Amino acid sequence: MDFSVAEVSVPVVESLDSLVVRYLETSDSDEAGQLLQRILSDVRASVETVSHIIRTERTYRNQPVGNLPDEQIVVRGQPYPLSLFIPPTYQASKAYALVVCLHGFGFTGEEYLERWRARLGEDYLLACPSYPSGAWFTRRAEELVLETIRQTGHRYHVDPDRVFLTGMSNGGIGAWLIGMHHASLFAGLAPMASGLDDVLMPFLANLRNTPVYIIHGAKDQVMPVDLSRSIARELDVLGYQYVYREHQREHPMAGGHYFPREELPDLVAWFNRQRREPLPTSLTVVRDGSHFQPFNWVRLDATDPIAAFSDDLVDKRDERIKRRVYARLDASITASNRIEVKAEHVQRYSLFLNEQLIDVSKPLMVVTNGRLLFEGAVTPSVETLLRQARLRRDPERLFSVHLTIDITKQAP
Repeated sequence: MDFSVAEVSVPVVESLDSLVVRYLETSDSDEAGQLLQRILSDVRASVETVSHIIRTERTYRNQPVGNLPDEQIVVRGQPYPLSLFIPPTYQASKAYALVVCLHGFGFTGEEYLERWRARLGEDYLLACPSYPSGAWFTRRAEELVLETIRQTGHRYHVDPDRVFLTGMSNGGIGAWLIGMHHASLFAGLAPMASGLDDVLMPFLANLRNTPVYIIHGAKDQVMPVDLSRSIARELDVLGYQYVYREHQREHPMAGGHYFPREELPDLVAWFNRQRREPLPTSLTVVRDGSHFQPFNWVRLDATDPIAAFSDDLVDKRDERIKRRVYARLDASITASNRIEVKAEHVQRYSLFLNEQLIDVSKPLMVVTNGRLLFEGAVTPSVETLLRQARLRRDPERLFSVHLTIDITKQAP
């Protein structure tokens, strides 16, 4: 008799590590949704386990190194040139600092790459995007810078606590604007020969935990030096840390409007000393109506009628912009599991928390403008952890608690 044995296919159980990494890296939103549900239904998925995977399981493949002047970044379907320098000694197992440099009017990222790459040494990655006319004060330019950071960090092993933004002239204006709106991304800002309009000064408050290194020529005839002096005075009023370097040098072609190479060693030494504090216990965030993305562990969700910038981030036409009507939130966490918040023009906001910020085993109190608006237990969630990790792509900031505070409601 002929006895045949039927082949039985055994389904392969995908590891939790693989599911989490795929969820974080896929660009397909439908696939991400399916992967999220698979993870949430997996009995192995706890906040502790998934947090460990996010922090440790990301691997970096070998990528091109050296001078890479012809890369591209796509924003809203439009490609923009990107010039990269990756040290020839780059090792995927090592985390590197990243310097993003914004060029001035009439220049390109490739030209700035040539100026910077030999100056930073083997411990830095350098990214120099190009934007038409150096108009870094526009919404799309802002998106280009953020996408440059995201894409570079996806391909190469970037230390999220050592990302710097610098720029010269128009690029310096961009460093201020983008750096202020997204201050929690950066270990430091280094604007050169630039400045800010008076209506933008309130956003300097966002730099509470982000140090600044300012360079400006006293004889600058393009961007008057008082632009940087006025910023320094405002930073003094705020009590924030910064370095101000005012030089007397002049260039044969550019006059006082340039970045002297003699200033570079001190700036690089400053870069070397800076590390972003991932989870400061005190935050200040000032927002206009077009910047409601998370700012570290807080997010403004709803406000009174406030100023809102158009695609031009230095727009002065809005009457509320002229009157500097912005929303502001100051938040501090105390050792007693208490969060104190002062809010202006804010109706509702979110707190994103974890066990590094609070003791989740104890009741939490949230006091806003002197009113107790929340008191009770909070429950860490794997879904919150994963959604925030995918949104932020920052393994140093993992949040498993999302708490919404409605200021307009009556206190309990």
